[in-house]
Amino acid sequence: MSRYRLYPTPAQEAVLRDHCGHARYVWNLAVECRQLTAARAGYPWLAADSQMVQQQALRDFAQAMAAFFDPQNPAGRPSWRKAGRDEGFRITGRRGRQWEVRRVSRRVGQVWVPKAGWVRFRWSRAVPAGVKSYRVTMDRAGRWHVAFAAIPDSIPAPGNGQAVGIDRGVTVSAALSTGELLHAPALTAPERTRLRRLERALARARRGSKRHARVKHAIARLRARETDRRKDWAEQASTGIARRFDLIRVEDLQITNMTRSAKGTREHPGRNVRAKAGLNRGILRSGWGLLVRRLEDKAPGRVEKVKPAFTSQRCSACGHVDGKSRESQARFVCTACGFACHADVNAARNIAAGHAVTARGGDGITRPVNREPHLLASLTGRE
Repeated sequence: MSRYRLYPTPAQEAVLRDHCGHARYVWNLAVECRQLTAARAGYPWLAADSQMVQQQALRDFAQAMAAFFDPQNPAGRPSWRKAGRDEGFRITGRRGRQWEVRRVSRRVGQVWVPKAGWVRFRWSRAVPAGVKSYRVTMDRAGRWHVAFAAIPDSIPAPGNGQAVGIDRGVTVSAALSTGELLHAPALTAPERTRLRRLERALARARRGSKRHARVKHAIARLRARETDRRKDWAEQASTGIARRFDLIRVEDLQITNMTRSAKGTREHPGRNVRAKAGLNRGILRSGWGLLVRRLEDKAPGRVEKVKPAFTSQRCSACGHVDGKSRESQARFVCTACGFACHADVNAARNIAAGHAVTARGGDGITRPVNREPHLLASLTGRE
């Protein structure tokens, strides 16, 4: 998807909000197994809006259901869409008939939206050729975007035969086997201070009041700033890696399971809930999944996933496996040969070589000294 910042006028923004609301309403109708025709006949406000937007919402729901029942690559079951969180609609059809896009100046373009007319967007790069649909969305910070559906060309392999391993962590977002340490950008110290102050103000504000909405919007703007920085970092890092290496090896991490809440139930409450919640936030802020997903998009067929077991405990120089070799989060000193290295870089070199040690019996070269570490200990560096 090629996404651009959209700048609608106040009147156009009202139309776009109606489109989002009606698309969300039709989606929820489909969740309830109700018919669009009957709904349009019963509600004049729905019949007055764009039928193309509503029909496309039904097609999107049908596609989501097909993905849910796909045995090869099952997805989650389509659920209700909520106002303020799921704001968007899609327009399909042949360019020049159902919709059109044009460039009006060096930095400004326009896209035709049903019922809204020509809406301005920032022409940050050329619109891809062969586009058959686009999607208009509004994020929680109130920013509008238009994304044209197009599959970009992959980045060709450099042909140098080099392989790289990537170890993902919380303190260091991504460590390369070449010794490079990549850090996903976050909010600055003044921004974090302001975020905490706004969160306290939000807790004091009465739900549904104008002050509550104003503070919530300010928090969303700060969160969006952090997300934009992380996405930009992932784009630049993935492009650089895809251009430099023929083969890219990463850990096969189940991030969804790793970031699951530890609260438990009332009958069986969890342990170390606050520590686990902080760890979950650190994992999500590091952009683990985003980085690998963009690598797979830009270098298809060149990304391999390696089992992560004991990659941080194995010496990349002699192959000895011992949890005591990792003295701290950042320092690795082999207890057998004395090899010293940054702990994350050492793990990345094991990943690059594909030398992940299985949880039972080692890899045929050496046997692990200790058992597989607990997940929380392995992520926090206390192995």
